[in-house]
Amino acid sequence: VFIAQSRASGSHRDVEDEELTRIFVMIPKSYTEEDLREKFKMYGDIEYCSIIKNKTTGESKGLGYVRYLKPSQAARAIEECDRSFRAILAEPKNKSSESFEHDYYVSNTRQEPRGNTLPFCMQPEFCSFEKNDSRIQEPVSKRLSVVSRLPFIQEQLFALFDLVPGLEYCDIQRDPYTNSGYAVIQYSTAASAIYAKYKLHGFEYPPGNRLTVIFLEDGSDSSE
Repeated sequence: VFIAQSRASGSHRDVEDEELTRIFVMIPKSYTEEDLREKFKMYGDIEYCSIIKNKTTGESKGLGYVRYLKPSQAARAIEECDRSFRAILAEPKNKSSESFEHDYYVSNTRQEPRGNTLPFCMQPEFCSFEKNDSRIQEPVSKRLSVVSRLPFIQEQLFALFDLVPGLEYCDIQRDPYTNSGYAVIQYSTAASAIYAKYKLHGFEYPPGNRLTVIFLEDGSDSSE
């Protein structure tokens, strides 16, 4: 997807281009914009860095944006940076940044620390979804069903869903009578599964093949 869409990434700077060049990262609250730039400049030419701050106190929320000049540079940063940064592509500026930051924070703080994960403190403003959030009106779980009209390749599907932290397993089911794809995905937390469904349901993978992602009952209390 990066390669296909980067053909227009020369002087043409529009919303689609922004979707592929701006990344969202989790950082220590002590980081300055210069610290952020220093950590990510090795992956390409940075247009700007910004740190998200509390509007009342002016303190860092431990989240930031890095925008590169080319989609390939942003892709490299996501692939190669330390896992503790939880780097993902950012939503375009014309979309709701607050809800995006909220979803990201929930999916990244309600799980067991892994590797050399940096310590972050939970903030009350990120602790729960609004009760009237339309994205979670259906029963939710930590397990997802993924359906496609094309067969899946285990390694590729795992890599796609592993972009959301907390992936526990990816199990591809093969039907000898059809050429369609079916897989079961499970995350360590329901928050990660909610975020994966929100981001990947309807995603074209490969281009032209739209994925259907739904929740599977896993026996847990969905109200949690």
